[in-house]
Amino acid sequence: MENTSTITEADILSEVVGPNQPGINPEFAQAILDLHFTDRANKQIRKLLNKNNKGTINESERATLDKYLRVGQFLDLMQAKAKLSLEKSGAPE
Repeated sequence: MENTSTITEADILSEVVGPNQPGINPEFAQAILDLHFTDRANKQIRKLLNKNNKGTINESERATLDKYLRVGQFLDLMQAKAKLSLEKSGAPE
């Protein structure tokens, strides 16, 4: 894990989730892999990222973008664990 002064929520969640360790049953793993942002959420994320890239994002929008990114990081960690669990179980993804 990183130095505590630069630790992120994703670093902490990685310690909880253990994405490099299998341990999820195949049915639950597949359910996790089926989770995705809705089209509406993806549109909002793209809009906020575009504003961020242009430097026109306000404080409230930046906070919203940060929330989406943290949820995305958590989903990425869970899906990594789910994929590894399926590979170890021999179940198809």
